[in-house]
Amino acid sequence: MSRKPDTLAVTLGRPDGPGAPLNQPPVLASTFHYGGADYGRFGTDSHAAFETTIGALEGGTAVSFSSGMAAAAAVIEQVPVGGRVVIASTVYHGVTTLLSDLTDMGRLSRTVVDATDLDAVRAATQGASMVWIETPSNPLIEMLDVSAIAKIATAEGIPLVVDSTFATPVLMQPLALGAQIVVHSATKYIGGHSDLLMGVAITNDEATAEALVRQRSYRGAVPSGFDSFLALRGVRTLPLRLRRASASAAVIAERLAAHPAVTRVYYPGLASDPGHELAKKQMSEYGGMLSFCVASEDDAEEVLGAAELVVSATSLGGVETTGERRNRWNEGAPTGLIRLSVGIEDVDDIWADLKQALDRLPHASGG
Repeated sequence: MSRKPDTLAVTLGRPDGPGAPLNQPPVLASTFHYGGADYGRFGTDSHAAFETTIGALEGGTAVSFSSGMAAAAAVIEQVPVGGRVVIASTVYHGVTTLLSDLTDMGRLSRTVVDATDLDAVRAATQGASMVWIETPSNPLIEMLDVSAIAKIATAEGIPLVVDSTFATPVLMQPLALGAQIVVHSATKYIGGHSDLLMGVAITNDEATAEALVRQRSYRGAVPSGFDSFLALRGVRTLPLRLRRASASAAVIAERLAAHPAVTRVYYPGLASDPGHELAKKQMSEYGGMLSFCVASEDDAEEVLGAAELVVSATSLGGVETTGERRNRWNEGAPTGLIRLSVGIEDVDDIWADLKQALDRLPHASGG
């Protein structure tokens, strides 16, 4: 029987049979009697339960890792020595730093491209080994056309990798749009409670899945049994949490756009956003991530310092609303940019907190 994603998120990865526990317990052992799994580094029932569930939601085979960056590094390691990675200009700074380091070492080379320009992507992929994009992107929530870029990559015979951390499989399934590999920082929305560090890569290619498992096993990037347990518990409520955050983010984005102290809002749910039509086409909702600008970096600091409910923190995707001045990490980001991860608190409480902070800025009257 075919079941909807909300049902799969709740039902998959559970033990079965008389006397079995309702939930997969965390496997905390490192060593096992011969006859089955013999060593924790090669995977346990904790890993398998999480991977079965998130793999089904994405439509592929999932391999879990000890962090999002560990997952990204394992995927990048599939590039042959001397190969070239085409990377979108709006990608998580940790991935760009890793690629920069590998380029400096002579391990590979990279080409940075404006991935909204399909002609530029097409030109850059000639002779490349992999295309890497992130959408919605961090921190400008930029929408990229996954299907169109996938067709370009497929024509060159190279894999398209999509970092879909902001969307999660609840809002978008890149494999169904033509990508070969999807990566997530499961630390974020998938875990959802700011209490674990984990990553996952999902692919619809059996050989790639086997290579990723080997990479994880022999580079030692296996997640703990307890983090796997927490991540699976997070998946159970992922659809509910993300839809609540999406609905609230849409309200907050509209109110921010109307506030006189805000100079720009980045959110694909706004009809004025350049990615609005594309987001409508390839996502089921617009997500809980948005960014906005105030006049200066000092103003951004003042807003975050004055906030009482919104937590000033670098991560995202938890039940709590968090904000961060992204020029701390993204050199060249627009002036006064604040990235907001909208949580599941009451939307009017979130807005009241943001408004009182924004109202402190010069020329903010009437906001």
